[in-house]
Amino acid sequence: MTGEDRPRAGSTGSSGIVRPPRPRLDQPKAQRRRLLPEYDPEAFGRFSERIARFLGTGRFIVWMTLIIILWVVWNIFAPEKFRFDQYPFIFLTLMLSLQASYAAPLILLAQNRQDDRDRVTHEQDRKQNERSIADTEYLTREIAALRMGLGEVATRDWIRSELEAMVKDMEERQVLLQVESDEGDR
Repeated sequence: MTGEDRPRAGSTGSSGIVRPPRPRLDQPKAQRRRLLPEYDPEAFGRFSERIARFLGTGRFIVWMTLIIILWVVWNIFAPEKFRFDQYPFIFLTLMLSLQASYAAPLILLAQNRQDDRDRVTHEQDRKQNERSIADTEYLTREIAALRMGLGEVATRDWIRSELEAMVKDMEERQVLLQVESDEGDR
């Protein structure tokens, strides 16, 4: 019996116990049911950053202060039947605690995302600095090689000074030749 002819339902070992079929490695796994709803972590992270940015503004402090003042004034001066926080502001304390309990993790999530972005930025900056250092060292070596090469190359100023020296030397020789010929004529 070849491998293709064998039944796939299960196999029995030497003990006669039926084993469950082995999963096929050439096919993807079947989707598992999840108990928790799925969400996009990137979208949730952006949402938490927006909230954290808002919580860190003066506008949030002003709005929060106005809401608390209205809450306190309403629950002190409103008629008895319209007050929603009857006892000494226990519901206000509960609402502020609830807001803080949601704000703290959202702020931490936003900070973690910022740390991740900073880490990537620092890594890119470090690589760019390494490339800049390597480029600078290469250019330094090239400039040094050019300076050494220029020491051996005739420059325009050097050629001019050599020609002037030769002209001067020729003029001196001409003067000496004229002096010798004048002496020979005498």
